[in-house]
Amino acid sequence: MSFSTSSAQTKTSSSKPFLNFWQIWNMSFGFLGVQIGYSLQNANTSRILSAIGADPHSLSLFWLAAPMAGLIVQPIVGSSSDKTWTRLGRRIPYIFGGSIVSAIAMFFMPNSEHFASLLPALIFGAFMLLLMDTSFNVTMQPFRALVSDMVPEEQRNKGYAIQSFLINTGAFVGSMLPYVLTNIFHVANEPNAGEKVAPTVIWAFYFGGGALLLSVLWTSFKTKEYPPEEYAKYNNIEVADVEEKMSFLTLLKNIPATMWQLSITQFFSWFALFLMWVYTTQAIAQNIWGTTDPHSKLFNDAGDWTGVIFAAYSLFAALYSLVLTPLANKFGRKNSYMFSLICGGVGLISMLFIKDQNLLFIPMIGVGVAWAAILALPYAILSSSLPPKQTGVYMGIFNASITIPQIAAGLLGGIVLTLVGENAMNVIGIAGVSMILAGIFAKLFIQSKD
Repeated sequence: MSFSTSSAQTKTSSSKPFLNFWQIWNMSFGFLGVQIGYSLQNANTSRILSAIGADPHSLSLFWLAAPMAGLIVQPIVGSSSDKTWTRLGRRIPYIFGGSIVSAIAMFFMPNSEHFASLLPALIFGAFMLLLMDTSFNVTMQPFRALVSDMVPEEQRNKGYAIQSFLINTGAFVGSMLPYVLTNIFHVANEPNAGEKVAPTVIWAFYFGGGALLLSVLWTSFKTKEYPPEEYAKYNNIEVADVEEKMSFLTLLKNIPATMWQLSITQFFSWFALFLMWVYTTQAIAQNIWGTTDPHSKLFNDAGDWTGVIFAAYSLFAALYSLVLTPLANKFGRKNSYMFSLICGGVGLISMLFIKDQNLLFIPMIGVGVAWAAILALPYAILSSSLPPKQTGVYMGIFNASITIPQIAAGLLGGIVLTLVGENAMNVIGIAGVSMILAGIFAKLFIQSKD
C-alpha cells in the first residue's frame, strides 16, 4: 500500500535529523551479508568455472556477467526505488527481494555439475553467475541511496565509512570461508571422486547465502525510512516533486558534472580491480605454486590462498575505514582518495616480485587502503551533488562508471594475457599501473565539496 500524498502540499525547510551510530549501522548492516556472498563469488568464480571446463583465456568473458548485470539493472532499480513508497519503505523492498534471489543462486552455482541433465555444467554455472550478479545488483544499489536519503550531509563521510567497514568485514569473512573450512573444520579441499568442485567451496557458498538473508532481514526490520512528507520536508522540496517522473534521456542530459569527473578515476580503478579478481588465483598458482592445472591440489591450495589474501585486503580495508572519516575531514575527500588509490597500485605492482606466499600479505595492505576508499569516497563526493528526488536513479547511472571498465577488462583480459606471455602475474602488474593512473586522475579532475 502506498503512502497517501498531496500534490498541493507546500515546501517546508528542515534539515535531516542527526542519527546515532546504531541507526547508521543498522541501515547498512545488510551489506555485511551481501559482501560475504560477493566476496565468495570474487574469490571462487574462476576456480569453479575452471573446474567445470572453462578455458583460462575465456575466464574474463564469464566475468562479464557482473558488470553487464550492473549496467542494466542498477539504473532501473534506482529509478524504480525513487518512485516506490510502501509501508516497508522506499529502498527496503528491493534490498529484501534481491537478497532472496541472490541466496538461491549461491546455493546452486557450486553444484552446477549436478544439473548436467538440464544444461551443460559450464552453461548452467554461467547462468547461475548471471542470476547471482543480477540479484546482487538489485540488493546493493538501494543501500547506497539509503545512506544518501537518510544521513545528513554533515554525517555523510561517517555514513559511507561505516558502510565501507561492514562491506569489508563481510568480504573478510567470505574470503576466509574456504580456508577456514579446510584447515579448522577439515572439510575436503579436493573434489570427491567423480566430482569437479571441492566441498569447501560448496559449503562456503551455503554459509554465505544464509548470512546474506539474515543480515538483510536485520536491516529490513531495524530501519524505518522517511515517508514522502518527511523526505520532502528534510530536502526542501514538495511531495509532488518527490514523485515526479522524468524521462531517462532528460536524466542523462542533466547528469551532474561531479559524476563525469569521478567517472575518469572510476574507470581506471575498476579496470584494475576486475583484472585482480579474475587473474589472482591463476597468477599465484603459476608464480608461487608452479601449476596451471585447475583440478590439482596445488591449484586448489592456491585458490584457498587467494581467498586468504583477499580476506587480508578486506581486513586492512575495514581497519582503514575507521580512520577514513577523520582523514577525509582533515585532508579533503579528493586528496584522501588519490593517496589511497596510489597505495593500491603500488601494492599490486609489488606482487610481481614476490615468490613467498606469506609475503603476499604486504601488497594487500595497499590494496585494502584503495578498496576502502573506492567503497566510500566516490559516494560521499557524489551524494552532495545529486538532486534529492533522483538520488536512486543517479546512483544507478553512476554504476556505469563501475561496470563499463569491468566490461572493457573482461573483453580485453584474454588478449592481455596473451600479450604478456601467458603469465597471469603480469596482468596483475598492469592492474597496478591502472590503479596508480586512477589516483593521478582523481587529483587532476575531481572537484570535491569537502
